Amino acid sequence: MTTSIPASHPFAALGPDCVLDALASAGLYGDGRLLALNSYENRVYQVGIEDGKPVVVKFYRPQRWSDAAILEEHAFVAELAEREIPAVPPLAIGGRTLHTFEQFRFAVFERHGGRAPELSDPAVLDWTGRFIGRIHAVGATRPFAERGALDIDTFGTTSRDYLLREGFLPPELVDAYRSVADQALDGVRRCYERAGDVPLLRLHGDCHGGNVLWTDGGPHFVDFDDARNGPAVQDLWMMLSGERGEMVRQLSDILAGYEDFCEFDPRQLYLVEALRTLRLMHYAAWLARRWDDPAFPAAFPWFNTQRYWQDRILELREQVALMDEPPLWPV
Repeated sequence: MTTSIPASHPFAALGPDCVLDALASAGLYGDGRLLALNSYENRVYQVGIEDGKPVVVKFYRPQRWSDAAILEEHAFVAELAEREIPAVPPLAIGGRTLHTFEQFRFAVFERHGGRAPELSDPAVLDWTGRFIGRIHAVGATRPFAERGALDIDTFGTTSRDYLLREGFLPPELVDAYRSVADQALDGVRRCYERAGDVPLLRLHGDCHGGNVLWTDGGPHFVDFDDARNGPAVQDLWMMLSGERGEMVRQLSDILAGYEDFCEFDPRQLYLVEALRTLRLMHYAAWLARRWDDPAFPAAFPWFNTQRYWQDRILELREQVALMDEPPLWPV
C-alpha cells in the first residue's frame, strides 16, 4: 500500500531541509547525512554534524504534550543522568533543551548505540532490574505535575469511548466490542481493588526491550516520551515474555536486582494483566487517533479491517479470563 503525504498533515513540512534548518537554528550544522529512525509518534532523525559527532534530533508531535510536560520529561531524565543512571537526556544548547523552529518543537540528543538485551539471560535481567530500581527510587521522590497518570480512565475508558464515538468499528461488531470492553474494564477495576492502595511514581512508562540498549557496559534507557505517574510494576511487566513459568522466572531475576534499590510490593502483581489490558485498549485507540497521519496507513495496513477488530474482541475476551487468574506468584 502506497500512501502520499498530504500537505495538510503537520509533519508534511518536515522535510530534510527543514530538519537541517532547525538544527542550524540551535547552532548545530548538519553535513548532509540524515537518517530517519524508527518512530511513529514523533519524527526522529540521526544527523551528521560538521566537525562533530552525529546527533539524534526528535521532533515532537504537535499538540500531544504541552511545553511544560516535555520539559518535565527532560528534567526527569537529566535527574537520572546526574545520578549516573544510564538514561539519555537531551542536550542543553544555549541553556535550553526544548527548541522551536517554525511550527515544530524539537530536542537534540547524543547518539547512543547498542543492541537489544538478551532478556532470556538471568544476569541481564538482574542488571536491568537494578537500574529500573534506581530509576524508581528517583521517580518516587516526587510526582509529575504536568504529565498525568497511567490510569483506568485515561488508558481504558477514554480509549473505548473514542473508538465507539468515532465509528472505527464495523457496525456489526460494535455491540460485541462494547460488551467485551465493558467486561474488560470491570476486570481491570477488580484487579485494582485486589491490589489495594498502590502508590504512583514517575515511570519510564514504555519500558520494554526496544527501549533498552545494551552494550558491554550494561543497559541504557532511551525514549522517555511516555513517562507518566503510575504503579512500579508498569516498568517491569513489559520485560516479561513466554509462558507463565518463563515469566515467573524472568520476574524473579528482575526483582532480585530491583529490590537492591527499591522495595517492591507484591500486591502490584495483581495489576499485570490489568495493565496489559489497558495497554491493548490504548494501543488500538492510539492507531485510530493517528490514522490521519499518512505514516500510519503505510506502516499499519492491517489496522481497521474486519479481521483486526475481530482479533481485538477475541484478545479482550482472553484478557477478561486472565485477569481473574491468580498473580504470577502468591501475594
